[in-house]
Parts: sequence; structure tokens; C-alpha cells
Amino acid sequence: MSSLDYSLDYRSLIAMHNDQIAKETGTHPTFFVQTYGCQMNSRDSEKLTALIQQLGYKPAESQENADFILYNTCCVRESAESKIFGHLSRLKRLKTEKPNLIIGVCGCMSQQPEVAQQFMDKHKYVNLVFGTVNPHRLPEFLWETLTTGKQIVDITTDGALPEITGIPVTTREYPHKAGVNIMYGCDNYCSFCIVPYVRGREKSRPANDILDEVKLLVDDGVKEIMLLGQNVNSYNSDGEDFAGLLRRVNEIDGLERMRFMTSHPKDFSDEMIVAVRDLSKICKSVHLPLQSGSTPILLNMNRKYTQQDYLTLVEKLYLAIPDVAISTDIIVGYPGETEEDFQETLKVVRMARFSTTFTFMFSPRSGTPAAKLSIIPSEIVSDRFNRLIEVLNPILLERNNSKIGKKLNVMVEDTTDDSIKGRTDDHTLVHFTTDSPVIPGDIIPVLIKSAKTFYVMGATTPRDINKLI
Repeated sequence: MSSLDYSLDYRSLIAMHNDQIAKETGTHPTFFVQTYGCQMNSRDSEKLTALIQQLGYKPAESQENADFILYNTCCVRESAESKIFGHLSRLKRLKTEKPNLIIGVCGCMSQQPEVAQQFMDKHKYVNLVFGTVNPHRLPEFLWETLTTGKQIVDITTDGALPEITGIPVTTREYPHKAGVNIMYGCDNYCSFCIVPYVRGREKSRPANDILDEVKLLVDDGVKEIMLLGQNVNSYNSDGEDFAGLLRRVNEIDGLERMRFMTSHPKDFSDEMIVAVRDLSKICKSVHLPLQSGSTPILLNMNRKYTQQDYLTLVEKLYLAIPDVAISTDIIVGYPGETEEDFQETLKVVRMARFSTTFTFMFSPRSGTPAAKLSIIPSEIVSDRFNRLIEVLNPILLERNNSKIGKKLNVMVEDTTDDSIKGRTDDHTLVHFTTDSPVIPGDIIPVLIKSAKTFYVMGATTPRDINKLI
């Protein structure tokens, strides 16, 4: 743990330090941020990037050219953690060539005490290690390592909201869309999940702060907002629940589309269904993690709903919003899963007819209850995973085939390929051609003419439509 003088203005100190380097060398120090993990990590990286730019650093084209490299990490899966340490080992070699290179690691992986200790014991070439609660203190940590050369490791767990939420973002991956964190942490403690241990208990941001951030983003050209949280539908701040927050965001002028992720099935209320159905700016797509279709496995996972509870919720959504797209997460091979349990998962897949699925083979995370359970042999898990895909893909293709002949509003995302890419209201990926000039964020009607498993194709002009027939 570091002990720093809070009376100092570390942002100004580093900015002056970097300005002096620029005067002496003719160029400002550069930085590179590498993000691993979920949308929340991506949003945190945008905030960290804005903060680093305030310190006088300029973006580097690659990490090899950077003077300061920061990895914002994920630990949801063991493979992600192994990949990060593999990349860090290459940075160690880079540091032998550039002794003044500053390497930092933050986020969920480094928030784990055993991992933080590992950095102190085995990876002393990493200058900065901090967690999920204190990224706003990056200037302090950076100043101390710049002036003392010491390794800084700080994984404070004070239960407060990360103050990084208030930092205005200057650069986004997509100019027309952005994520907005509405809450941090999780109270569910699913047996397989490390998130509550590294993100802490649920903490909801004040509604007015969220609304102010959305308005600033809209003023900056953002047309689509993704409201982010580990369990957005348990949001509650000063009596404002998630359905109420959705209604208020829906009223913001200039906002075209609103999405949210992730929802927990046990907290998806009737009021939320009404909000998704009735609010004009909410996209008709819902991410509803299943994890398993077996009630005994769900009980073991501490998911707090049964197979029937889940199917009842799906039925309610389809009845209220017939064209809703439901995406999901599924874990195959959770400890104790029998063939009968797996068949129950396939049953739910066939009945729910998901639009998108994120499928995973079980990966134990140290520190979670599931990590203490007996692992199913990998060949059995792989076989079940492949059989799940065989059931899922025809459903995805059938859903996409149902869009052929329809004219759908598509928000442009990418214009760099031969065909333009965009997303429909229900998040379907569309490749299309058009004679009209378009830019990311434009919403244009596209006639869908053909479909693949994971995307559809279309056009906006009669000439291009005829090419597809």
C-alpha cells in the first residue's frame, strides 16, 4: 500500500513534468491502454484514457512505441488471466530495451489480493498495480513511481463508488455510441463468479449523475447509450428503481437508442417489461443470462430461479413484445452437471429461441465456491459444448431468415469495408450496400435480402437490391 500526500495536485505535477520532457525532446511522452473483459471495463478504459491525456500523455500507435502502458484487466475466466500474464512477460522484455517504460495493471484481476501479492513477489517490473475501486488515484500512483522508482500496489476496498465515473471522456471507440455505468458491484454471489469479490457489493450511482453523463454524451454526438452494471435491474438510488431510471433516460432529447446490460432473471420485474415495451428509445433486445437450464444446477449455482421461472419470464417477454430479441449466457460442464441436466439446458434453448448466445465451458475461478467442486472430464464438456452449438446455430439462422424481405432501421457502425455494417433495434448485425453517403450513427432503412447464422445482408437502393436477388 502507498501513502501519498493528498494535498498535492498530482495531475498538475505530472502534466508539468511531461511538458518539460516535451520541451527538452520535442515530443510528449506517449501512452497505450489495453482493455480486457466486459463493456464495463471498456468504459473504465475510456475514462482512464481521458485521465491520462489530462496528464500530458499523447496516444501511442502501439504499446511498443509507448512510454506508459496500462492493462485494464478481467478475471472472470482463468484463460483471460493467463493471457494477460503472457502479454506482461513480453512487456518485461520490452522494458529491458526501454528502462524508463512505465507498466501499469488495473481492474478486476489485480483487485484479487493473491494476484496483487504475485506482482510484488514475481513481477516487480510492473510499476503500478491498482484495482477496481481506486482508478481515480492513478495520478498519485504514477507520480510516486516516477519520482521514487518504487513499485506501487494499492487494492483499496473501501466500498465507495469509483470516482472515475466523473471524468469526462474525450475519445471513444465509437463516436456515436457509449456505455454509461449506472452501478458497480454485485450482491448475488453466484457460485461460479468472481465479480462480487473484485467489484464489491452493489453500489448504485445517483440518478441525476447518470442523467447528466448521458446528456453530456448526447451533446458530444452520441446517439446510442448502453446502461451498464453487473445487475442493472437491481439498480436503486434514493428510491429510484431501474424502470424509473429508464423512463427518465428515455426523455433525454437527442438520444436515439438505449440498451442495458446485464439483467438478472430473478430481478426482471413486470415494470421493466412494460418499460421495454412502451419506451420509444429502448431497443427491443434483452440480455437474460440463463447459465443452465437445469433447476438443480441453477440451485447449486445460487442463481435463485428455476427453469420454470426462467421460461415464464421468457413467455411474458414474448407476449408483451413479440419481436423482442433475447440473448443469453450458457455455461456447459458446471461441476455435477449430468447428461440429464444438459438435456434440460437444450430444452430451454429450443423453447426460448435465443437471438444470440454467449457459450462457455466451465472455468473454475479461485476464491469462488464452484472452484472447490469436482471438475467434469474435459472430453465430456467439449462434447456437450459442440452439441449445444449444433442446436443453437439452426435457431439463430432461422431467426435471421425470418427477417428476409423486411425493411429494418439500421444504425451504421462501420463504413471501412466494401459493405457497410450496422445494427438493428434488436441488435442484429447487418451488412449492406447503399449509394448514399453514410457515417457511423446514421439510422437508415435497409431491405434484408439474405441471411447467415450470425448476420444478415441487405441494401438501400433498387440497383443494389437487384444484385442480391
